[in-house]
Amino acid sequence: MNIIVSLIINTLAVLVGSYLLKGVKVADVTTAVVVAIVLGLVNSVIKPILVVLTFPITLLTLGLFLLVINALMILLTAKLVPGFRVESIWWAMGFSIVISIVGAFLGMSV
Repeated sequence: MNIIVSLIINTLAVLVGSYLLKGVKVADVTTAVVVAIVLGLVNSVIKPILVVLTFPITLLTLGLFLLVINALMILLTAKLVPGFRVESIWWAMGFSIVISIVGAFLGMSV
């Protein structure tokens, strides 16, 4: 049950992010669900490897390089999911911040 609630929260965060940012496009709700699933898989499989490999850079930038890693995960998801488009890495960074804030806000009420 916890996975379903998390999926719904992440889907709503993706929809809100695409609504707020003009450089991010999601075709429909089904695409948003697929984006939430793929982004979750990418973040759980590929992101930890990148975090370990880029630890020195992350340490030097006091953690700000994690924004770049998050943006790269979103761009990878955009390449994998048809109907989901992100214009640039800057839009991906903004989208990352928006979905984090929305996800945290919605997750507080659960």
